[in-house]
Amino acid sequence: MKKSSFVAMTLGTVSGVLLALGMCMALLPEWNAFMEGVIFGAVGIVLGLITVLVWRKMENKAPIKFKLKNVLFTLFGVVGALALGVGMCFCMVWSNMILGVVIGLVGIIMLMSLIPLIKGIK
Repeated sequence: MKKSSFVAMTLGTVSGVLLALGMCMALLPEWNAFMEGVIFGAVGIVLGLITVLVWRKMENKAPIKFKLKNVLFTLFGVVGALALGVGMCFCMVWSNMILGVVIGLVGIIMLMSLIPLIKGIK
């Protein structure tokens, strides 16, 4: 394993754990730690962005160029992930199974369509 891959894997894992823990702290009222959860989540997001920058620097890759197409695909993926999460919330938290399944399927279809949208079909 290359050093850059190991560093990216380690930093990515730490940032993911911080983000997940922060989300749990912020969204579970039983924990009574909303503000601390927001801070942990923000640190996890910032560390994730730093991970990308460090990995690209270690691999001697060019800086990321923001194109409108890439930003739109990213937004499409975020909306798809949010739809999937909202569908799960409808099913598990709010006991609205039918609407939750429909919204969740829309999110899954959006996420599955990302690969053909980005790579194309040959």
